[in-house]
Amino acid sequence: MTEHFIGGRFVESHGKEVMEIHNPATGELIGLATLGDEVDTERAIAAAKAAFVTWSKTTLEERKVWLQRLADAITERMDDLKAITIAEYGAPAVFTDYIVDQARDFFIFAQDLLKPENFEIRQGLSTIQKLPIGVAGLMTPWNGSPWFVCEKAASALAAGCTVVMKPSELSPLQSKVLMECFKQAGLPAGVINLVNGRGDIVGNTITRSPNVEKISFTGSTRVGKMIASQASERMKRVTLELGGKSPTIILDDAEMGKAVEFALMVGLMNTGQSCTAGTRILVPKSRLDEIKQYLKTGIENLQIGDPSKRDTVIQPMVSAAHYERVQGYIRKGISEGAEVLIGGEGKPVGFENGNYVKPTVFVGVTNDMVIAREEIFGPVLCVITYDGDDEAVRIANDTDYGLYAYVFGADAERAQGIANHLLSGCVSVNEFIIDPAAPFGGFKLSGIGREFGIAGLESYLETRVILSR
Repeated sequence: MTEHFIGGRFVESHGKEVMEIHNPATGELIGLATLGDEVDTERAIAAAKAAFVTWSKTTLEERKVWLQRLADAITERMDDLKAITIAEYGAPAVFTDYIVDQARDFFIFAQDLLKPENFEIRQGLSTIQKLPIGVAGLMTPWNGSPWFVCEKAASALAAGCTVVMKPSELSPLQSKVLMECFKQAGLPAGVINLVNGRGDIVGNTITRSPNVEKISFTGSTRVGKMIASQASERMKRVTLELGGKSPTIILDDAEMGKAVEFALMVGLMNTGQSCTAGTRILVPKSRLDEIKQYLKTGIENLQIGDPSKRDTVIQPMVSAAHYERVQGYIRKGISEGAEVLIGGEGKPVGFENGNYVKPTVFVGVTNDMVIAREEIFGPVLCVITYDGDDEAVRIANDTDYGLYAYVFGADAERAQGIANHLLSGCVSVNEFIIDPAAPFGGFKLSGIGREFGIAGLESYLETRVILSR
């Protein structure tokens, strides 16, 4: 891959750094990607700025047509996009199906938001107008690249903004297929631009540019803080969807077999490479021994292996560097005095060539340990005991994050009552639900602003009031 998508066409990279792309399941070299630089990024921003003049004035009906064309283009390449997501990222087939299907559907969902009342209302002596904010810089992570790229793009384009995208440099082959879809959709030149490159080069150029009015970033809290600081120099509008250390509270009235099955599902979704993963499992102290047995049996029965197989649950880490990062946290948990119930350091037997981590459960964890406070982003779960509902809520809220939380119990009213006390942007009770119409984002270090639905649309709009009788 040597090109970026700028001004409606594929453009050879001005940047010359070449990155190797390895299949995370096998270690095999599967591609080379040339990374963009400041020149590539400035070209993309200039193209977006020029296109904004006319795109911002398109009618809602015209935007619906373009959004449908994007959905159709994704539909035509679904199989290709799913295959390259598995090969480049190592995502399990079932998860890949979900993220690619949703990538297409975001362009369909966005059409439902294009209602006149979402852009202008009359109130008293005021006509309140919602105007597209300008060029939007969209920066997305590697843990589901098609999903994030299309979710952000759909909201921004529906609002009337033009976009410059910087997907993670770890997902260039997925980006290549997406660029081909954007080309196929045939939007006016410059409405969508994509530059593949590093955050400290391409990302910084986008964030600091005086011609970019809005930043939407999904990724680590560390990088999010940097973006917020840089954006403040020009008062850019920002949406930051950052890290999480989500609690899963198992109540003492739960049927423990089902409760643990749920906890493992939400804790190990995408093999823990998810900001919403419930990696802190809070359990009643009185039922710890029973829960430990269910956890051990559940982990032993998980299928580790080829991501392309539909029964695979545990995938490799995205890169060798990320594998080493997760190993460091496992070693830290051991040094802190937590007990390894199952898993531990090293790779599972038979998977020495890939970036596989043993799914690991720590017990005897206290909420002040590093493994209970920092986002590991791998298949590492911490079991923390509590006495009574009040202590469960206190421990759940005792975190720097607040993106997602889970409650599982037999008494739905009691579980809902606990959910009402959790300081989290989203709380799922007894099942894992993602509602594309619901605002998504977090409290505290989990970010600023919301995405999805009308909240996601409004994050790309600025308010103007016309006063008249």
